Order: sequence, then C-alpha cells, then structure tokens
Amino acid sequence: MSQKLKVTVWNEFRHEKESEIVRAAYPDGIHTAIGEGLAGAVDVTYATLDDAEHGLSEEVLNNTDVLIWWGHKAHDEVQDAIVDRVQKRVWEGMGLIVLHSGHFSKVFKKLMGTSCDLKWREADEKERLWVVAPGHPIVEGIGEYIDLEAEEMYGEHFDIPQPDELIMVSWFEGGEVFRSGCTFNRGNGKIFYFRPGHETYRTYYNEQIRRVISNAVHWAAPTTREYPKYGNHKPLEVIKPKVNA
Repeated sequence: MSQKLKVTVWNEFRHEKESEIVRAAYPDGIHTAIGEGLAGAVDVTYATLDDAEHGLSEEVLNNTDVLIWWGHKAHDEVQDAIVDRVQKRVWEGMGLIVLHSGHFSKVFKKLMGTSCDLKWREADEKERLWVVAPGHPIVEGIGEYIDLEAEEMYGEHFDIPQPDELIMVSWFEGGEVFRSGCTFNRGNGKIFYFRPGHETYRTYYNEQIRRVISNAVHWAAPTTREYPKYGNHKPLEVIKPKVNA
C-alpha cells in the first residue's frame, strides 16, 4: 500500500442542489466537508450519484483504500451492479465508513444482511454520543462524550447484526438511545457505521466528529494480507490410497 491512504468520499449530492437550507449548511456539498475534515496522510477524491457509474468505476474502487458513504433520498437509484462492485472490494480488503442515513443504502444493507431499519424524528434535539470503548483507536483524542446541540434522532431498535465492536452509544433529548458507532468485519474488509450527520445540520464541521471519521479511516485501512484463494484445492501432502478391508 502506498504511503498515503487513498480515500474516496461518496455522496448523493442531491439535497444540496434542491434545498436552500442544506445548501446553506454545505455550500460545496456534504462530501467536500467530510473530505476537508480528514487529517493525516490521505489523498481524497470525490464521487457522486450522478457521475458516470456513480463515480465508482472499477478503476476508482481498485485505487481506493477506504470508501466513505453518505446517502439519503436516492438509495434506490444506486445501480445494483455498483453495489456488487463495492461489496466485492470490501471483501477484498477495502475499508468502508457508512455515515448517518447511509444505514439504509443498498451497500450497507447488502453487507449487513438485515433491514437496517430504525426509529427517527426531526426535532432539533440534543444528542450526546457516549464513548463506550475508550481504548479503541476510532475514539483516540475524544473525551468521554461528544455533545451535538441539534441533530436528527435515531432510536432503537436498530435492525443490524450484532456489531463486532460497539464504540459509541447516543442519548437524545427526547429519551431514546442508539448504537451510534459500530464496527463489522466482512471478508478482509473493515466497516464502521457512524450515526451523526443529518443534512440540515453542520455536523461535519464539528472537530470531534471530524476526528472520529479521520480515526476510522486509518483504522479501516487495508492490511497487506492477500485475499484468500477459494475453490478446488490441490493437497499439500501426499494422500495415500486407502486399502479396502
């Protein structure tokens, strides 16, 4: 792997074109705000839904160490062939960071194998994200919690498989809780789901949220281990013929 991590930030880039409120929050797009918040030795490129092949050609994905995914209103427009392509790259070792409403993306649901459904509410309420795995590298440099003064609520039950690691749990002003930072392993690839980031709030400019995403990118980076070989396999040792009794 090269010295600099190659990160592709994917965004539908629809809300920003259609809503004055969202455009005011993210004038250059949610993807740009996320990319600008990444720290360390990374090369960032951007891809959006309306690009050819959604910006995720085989060449792009083969040159991506970690893919960050934000989607919301156009999940159904993502071509199944591209979903399969992303899934294959995760199996091969590409890291995947799924943000906020990306929980309902075809990519995440296919990799999880569940509905990924949840409760939700838009009420400008406070969110407190509690760190429940303080020794994990994804929360390096983060205190006991992160306070967001206004966010969309996501509530349990969150229909996902049991996470390999639970990193953060959210509490909301209205009383709900939510598993807001979860890791999963699929094939050679590592996945991190991170809850905050509704399009009408400037959450991706928050320095602590940016730190978590940046940490997650480095955590999810591929290893140098080769993808396993499957299928018919020649014996490693000589198989002695069996003598009938």
